This record gives sequence, structure tokens and C-alpha cells, in this order.
Amino acid sequence: MATPTTLPAAFTSGQVLTAAQQNALRGAFRILQVVSVFKADAFSMTGTTFTDVTGLSASITPQSTSSQIIIMGQLNTGVITNQLMFAQLVRGATAIGNGTSGNSINALTTSGVGANSIAMATVPFFLVDSPATTSATTYKIQIKSGAGGILAYVNRRQNDNEIGGSSSLILMEVSA
Repeated sequence: MATPTTLPAAFTSGQVLTAAQQNALRGAFRILQVVSVFKADAFSMTGTTFTDVTGLSASITPQSTSSQIIIMGQLNTGVITNQLMFAQLVRGATAIGNGTSGNSINALTTSGVGANSIAMATVPFFLVDSPATTSATTYKIQIKSGAGGILAYVNRRQNDNEIGGSSSLILMEVSA
């Protein structure tokens, strides 16, 4: 995609853009494609190793190596009282967007349910990535429990399956 490098650094009142400048502006910073997945069923796992959430994976093939990918979505999570669940976003095999200040665990986000297990926590996420490729690129969500033997859930509360939620992952390619 064209970038607006042919545009003047500043505009003055009454200035008219050339056709080339208008085309450069029209082609820049556009949403080129959107890929999304929606997960309505439940997922559960036990353990302290990040595990792929079935159904929360999507692939996008960027049109340009200079494109950026806007990644957003939300998880509905459930975990036992006073425990935590961690989530991370993975591009290919590489975790992206994780914090770096944790002494033992770094993740994109964490959730917990506090005083009881009868609620779900909704966890939104938003990230901009520059994969620098025109090859198909897969993004996925992984979760892990904060403690061994603790069940972590997506799209249901820990207490029982009386209440269900939904989760999503949206990828948008933006021209540079």
C-alpha cells in the first residue's frame, strides 16, 4: 500500500492536493482485512503451563511487510475462589505483549474471581503487532492456572456450568 510520504509537511489554507498526493493519502492507514473467531463453547485446563485455548486461534496473511496487525478481543474466564488464571497471546510460537516486570510469571493479562466461584471475569485485550511478513501468520490465546491442580475455564464459571459466556479474537491488518 502507498504511504503518504508525498504529502507536504504542512498544509496552508486553500492548498490543493495533486492527484498523486490524494491517492497516497487514500491508500494509507486503511483497514485492509479483518479476520475474527468467536468462541461460544467452554474450555478448561489444569496446570501451570500455557495451553492453547481450542477455538481461539486465527490466521491472517498480511499484504505488505510494513503492515501492522491490530489484535483485540476478550476472554470470559472462571477460576476457583482466590486463585488466578493467566493468559497470553502467541504469534506463531512466540508470546507477544507479555509484561516483563514479574519475578515468576509474565503474561498479557490475568484474572481472578475474588470471594467466590460463582462469577466469570471478562478480560479484554488490545495489542498492535508488526509481524514484518507477507506469510500466513497465526495468532492464538493460551491460558494457564496460577497453581497446580487448579482448573481454569474459558466461557464458564468455575462453580458449575449454569452460566456460560463467549470469547473472541479479532485481527485487523492496517496499511502503514
